[in-house]
Amino acid sequence: MIMETGYGPLNGIRVIDFTHVMAGPTCTLMLADMGADVIKIERVPFEEDPSHNADDPYWINGVSASYMIVNRNKRGLPLDLKRKEAIDIARRLIASADIIVENFRPGVLDRLGLGYEDARAVNPAIIYGAVSGFGRSGPYGQRPGYDLMAQAMSGIMSVTGEAPGRPPVKPGVPMTDITAGILLAMGLCAALRHRDATGEGQMVDTSLFEAGIVQTYWHSAIAFATGEAPQPLGSGHPLVAPYQAIRTSDGHITISAGGWMWPKLCELVDPALEHDPRFDTNAKRMTNVAELARVLDERMSAKTTDEWVAELEAAGMPSGPINTIPGMHRDPQALDRKMVVTQDHPVAGEVQTLGLPVKFSETPGGPARPATVYGQYTREILAELDYSDSDITRFTQSGITADG
Repeated sequence: MIMETGYGPLNGIRVIDFTHVMAGPTCTLMLADMGADVIKIERVPFEEDPSHNADDPYWINGVSASYMIVNRNKRGLPLDLKRKEAIDIARRLIASADIIVENFRPGVLDRLGLGYEDARAVNPAIIYGAVSGFGRSGPYGQRPGYDLMAQAMSGIMSVTGEAPGRPPVKPGVPMTDITAGILLAMGLCAALRHRDATGEGQMVDTSLFEAGIVQTYWHSAIAFATGEAPQPLGSGHPLVAPYQAIRTSDGHITISAGGWMWPKLCELVDPALEHDPRFDTNAKRMTNVAELARVLDERMSAKTTDEWVAELEAAGMPSGPINTIPGMHRDPQALDRKMVVTQDHPVAGEVQTLGLPVKFSETPGGPARPATVYGQYTREILAELDYSDSDITRFTQSGITADG
């Protein structure tokens, strides 16, 4: 029996989640937010589960904040996969499922008898999603890999930072982890469409490395055209100027004023700049971008960020402040788009979480339930697999699983 969540375009789809840390849980979070019934396999005992016991100092009333933010809308099932009966339970789950998602190093689940070929033997129509550092093939296929290595090896860090010759800089967010999770979710939805048409399941495989590579479309185009390595530009753009952060009287503002917008910006900032021979074409502005930034910093420091945002918006020009993360949480656009919502967690209490960044007119999704409490859904899930109450009690008492 499949539990229908009652919301989202993936209502009625069951996902077995063997993931941990960030990339895999991001994928299953996307699927859960779109209505799939995601069953997250957790470790036994509780103290050995790294997700619930995250090695970080960020807790809310004794519950890991990092666990809660990527594990809402999921149901947890603790299983000791070193035990044969736990493997049997996992296989019964697989038989009932549409999708498996895992982000172990290639081969880990195969050694447990839960890899792709094992899953296909139990459920020929299964769609098996895997995300790893470098993918399942190639010379790096067996390498461990994290976001830092993927950002470095994909070239992202070579174009990030203030200027050439400065120490390497990583963007502050786990870009390749999150992108890989989203790419895998996209691939799994495409595989569902293929299965609907043909009845055929398949393996869907991506990696952090590839997730980093696809961030370089602009920069790869430049390298293909010139044969040269693009350099870091701070907040600037490789093709257009000005397109960067500029100083104001109380902070910074981001602006974009290429093409027709350059005269508009000059009208607001300093009309003489429009025909300044250093800046009167985009090519000249790119050549003299450091001087352009210095001049704009000087002129725009006369007003506050809010004043400039209002003037630029009135002129039909894009701009924006540089929000802190809490500032973004309070932004009225984020709130209106339900990208910051509040949930009532049974242990942590009232907590905030981020919303679903894709809106559906007919099948809306998003945060419907808070993150699972360890063992909360054990009996419910095992009963759906036709285990008896006595079976479930035996499983919990013997440490094969755990309940709340």
